[in-house]
Amino acid sequence: MQEPSPEDMGQGKVLGPQKLEIVFEEYMADLGRWLQDGVMEVNLEFLKKFDLLSKTEEQEKEMQKQFPFYFHVVETPEKVTLFNNQFAIWIVPKLISDTPTTITLVSLIRGDTPHLEIAFSTQGVYNTPKYVLKVLRHFLTEVIDTEEEIASIWKVEGE
Repeated sequence: MQEPSPEDMGQGKVLGPQKLEIVFEEYMADLGRWLQDGVMEVNLEFLKKFDLLSKTEEQEKEMQKQFPFYFHVVETPEKVTLFNNQFAIWIVPKLISDTPTTITLVSLIRGDTPHLEIAFSTQGVYNTPKYVLKVLRHFLTEVIDTEEEIASIWKVEGE
């Protein structure tokens, strides 16, 4: 397990694995309740839409520099849980219709509660760590950008 860096530490506190496990079980029991848009399927069209295929090695390195997150990691036979003060992420391998599939849930932590923001699944040729991590990085960046935009709106309205 890697401790979050000072840059990674924000307003929220890092939740413990036990609380995260309870929240995960609630989410998995009824994903449709938590995600109105459902679980996004990663395929070629998806990867092209978000420009996740055409990055050069240099662009990938630059993106990595702009993505300085550190996560605690808890690995069990059922899933990998990544968490810090800002996000809780569950990466869950499953066999769906005899096809190896990975379902990834991304929650934003507000206060001391994770809020499920996005879920996506990869299968077939897209079910590799390379694609799971590219899509995960994309969505984490999107969530951060959205949160910054919301914060700036609140700041302007509060002045």
